[in-house]
Formats: sequence, structure tokens, C-alpha cells
Amino acid sequence: MEKAKDLEIKTGCTRGLCHQAVGRQDRQLNTYDWLADVPGNIDTTDLVEVQFKHTRKGYYHNVNKLELKKGDVVAVEANPGHDIGVVTLTGRLVKLQVQKAHLKSADDIKRIYRIARPVDMDKFKEAKSREHATMIESRQIAKNLGLKMKIGDVEYQGDCNKAIFYYIADERVDFRQLIKDLAATFHVRIEMKQIGARQEAGRIGGTGPCGRELCCATWMKNFVSVGTSAARFQDISLNPQKLAGMCAKLKCCLNYEVDDYVEASRKLPSKDIVLITQDAEYHLFKTDILAGLVTYSTDKNLAANLETITAERAKQIIEMNRKGEKPLSLIEGEQKQNDKRSLDLATQENINRFDKSKKKKKKPAKKSADNSALRQQDHTGQQPNNNQRPQNDNRRGQGNVPKPQSEGPRQPNGEQRGPRPNRQQGNGQQRRNKQQQPQQRKPRPQDNNENA
Repeated sequence: MEKAKDLEIKTGCTRGLCHQAVGRQDRQLNTYDWLADVPGNIDTTDLVEVQFKHTRKGYYHNVNKLELKKGDVVAVEANPGHDIGVVTLTGRLVKLQVQKAHLKSADDIKRIYRIARPVDMDKFKEAKSREHATMIESRQIAKNLGLKMKIGDVEYQGDCNKAIFYYIADERVDFRQLIKDLAATFHVRIEMKQIGARQEAGRIGGTGPCGRELCCATWMKNFVSVGTSAARFQDISLNPQKLAGMCAKLKCCLNYEVDDYVEASRKLPSKDIVLITQDAEYHLFKTDILAGLVTYSTDKNLAANLETITAERAKQIIEMNRKGEKPLSLIEGEQKQNDKRSLDLATQENINRFDKSKKKKKKPAKKSADNSALRQQDHTGQQPNNNQRPQNDNRRGQGNVPKPQSEGPRQPNGEQRGPRPNRQQGNGQQRRNKQQQPQQRKPRPQDNNENA
């Protein structure tokens, strides 16, 4: 354990990979050093990668054997004078980066003088403070000369002896007079570098339509040409407003997945082949490239009787048509596939579910004492208590129990009163009695004939 702690203190390694492998994230050209925690990695070569403002970096020899690590600010050789940069990569991986940069001449690799001193840093901060004002004034000078160009950025060298002007132009520009005017105005050595619209967007930065920071401003180093064929392979609508990025060029992200779409499209049937069944002829209407699904329509120009099948089923039908066979339908013999689309759980819930008051659950009605008394009578044969009111019992299909006739109120001495006389007398009572009497049935004519 003690040896591991000592190694951690010396190399700065924690939990496997070294935290020094990743440089500062505000620098676009950072390279992850997978060999940073390997013992003796720094001693394998004296080459060091140094990064400057935005998209510029260089490779230098550490001839003075300085103990350099990521993040150190150093003074390097420049033409003329010296420049100030930040160390971003050391060790064995720098050799591979030099091969990638195609630096064939040894003169392209200069030397590291020293670690930057306070005097160097003061001079460097003064140079950086002059960049914005210089860019605004240089744009006005180019406009007065009538040049069709745009100066996008200015970068001063660390010792203020040189300035690099980055410009954008669609056509060839003769800026010989511009260089003379800039040198006379700012009293520095002038260097002009032409960049494209993508490089300009990477230097300025911004947020893309996807909501994230621009790829060209964060990690993208090499800009590959993007064509409209990438949009056609992915079946994207050729809308210039949606396909263009912040640089007014085609989005670089169109090339990210085009290889997968090209590989998947090879498994789909041709668009010109017509599928023939016993019912009708089907024309290709649309395709889902990554899912491997094709949709056919009976009309060549309209969506009519759409049928969606897999690419394998479509190829089977094409092979059957070549042999002269016609299937009954497109989906005949095809296994039904489960719908694997992701469901949005938020759409399944009612948004007003919190506003509704909770309904009180109805308690089950208690069994009446009459039912329990009747059950007791069935089992024991005893009469129920008179205090309990008899009710209808529909148990076991026995029907309704008739309600006992009321016998008038009892006298205090136990005698029973007679029935209460009806209040309605006379015609009303006679009319009611006639209604209660059954009507006599009239004899049929055939009965009369028989009697005759």
C-alpha cells in the first residue's frame, strides 16, 4: 500500500488511468494520452506537443531536458523571436502525432527555450489584449481597399513581433497593398492565412440546432467534404434550411451515420421492382432503412392499400415472381412481429389525475337480522323473534315470502280490535268491487252453432 501511494504521488495516477492524460477541455485539439500512466513514457522521446490559440499547435524538441507535463506554459522558438504556448502532450504518443502531421523536414521541428517567466507572461497578455482592436481596424482597412474578403480573427505572437490574420474569401484576392497598410499601421510582421467557413465557425464557436456546442468548436480537427448524397442515402428531405449549419454549409454530422445507412440499404430490394400478387400489383412507397421494413402501395403515385413487410419477405416475393408464381398476398406466410416501439409513459397518464377528489368506497350492506333469523329457522326449526321484521328471501330459488296480513292493533287487555272501516263508502266502494269481480267471457259463435 505504501508503494502504491508513493507511485500515486509521483505520477499523479488515480484508479488506473492518469488524470494527466486528459488536457484542458477548453482546447479543441486535445488528444487523450492512453500511455500517460506507463512508467518511463516521458523518457522515450524529447518531442513535446505545444498548443497555441484555437486551432494551431506545433511539435518541439526538449533539448534542455526540462521536466515538462501537461498544462505547463513554455516559451518556444519562432520566426522571428519566440512564442508562448501550453504543453498538451508528452511521451511516446507524440511520435505518432508527428507522423500524422506529415512533418517530413527536420527544420519544421523547432526547440523549447524555457518555461515561461513572469516577464514573458506580461508580454503575452499585452499581445492578446490587442487582438480584438486590431481585427476591427483591419476590417476597415480592407473595406477601404475594396477587397472582397472578411478578416475573421487575429492572433499575435507571444513577443508581439508578428501577427497572423485569418481571412475568408470566395475568390482569389490580391492583398499585397493590404499587407503594406497593415504593417505600417500596427508595426508588426504580417502573415495572412485563408480559412474556410467551417474553420471560421470553429474559431468563433456557437450552439447548433441539436442544442449542443458545435462539433467544429469542440473536438473536430479534420473537415471532410459533405455532399447531398449523404442526405439521400439517409432518406432525408433535401431542405437547404435544415441541412445547413451555422457556417451556411452542409452539416458535418451528415457524414456520421452515412456508412451504416449505406450498409443497411444494400439489404433492401430495388425501388423499381414491382411485386405481383393474385390480388394486385404493389409499388414501393417508402422504406425504413435501419429497421429493414418496406411499405408497398397498389397505386404508383398515391398511398392506397398500404402493406408493410420485411425486406426478406419482399425478396421472397420477387424470387417467386421470377419463377412465374404469384402469392395470395404480401403478408401471407410472414410471421407477425411484436411492436417494439418505445412507449411514452407520460402520455398514458391523465394530467388532471391530481385534481380529482378521491371517491369514498361504498361499504357493503350489513346482513339484516331477518335473513339471519330465517337461516336460523331453516337449521333449527324454531320461529323467529317477533321483534324482527320479516323480509323477502330469494335464497335457493324459493321465491318471495308472502307478507303476513296485519291484524289491527291490540287492546291493552289483550283483545284484538276489528278491521278498520273504509272511509270511502257508497259509489266508490261499489265501483271498486265491480273492478275486482272477474268479467264473464262471452260465448264464441262456434259454440252457438254447436248448441244449435
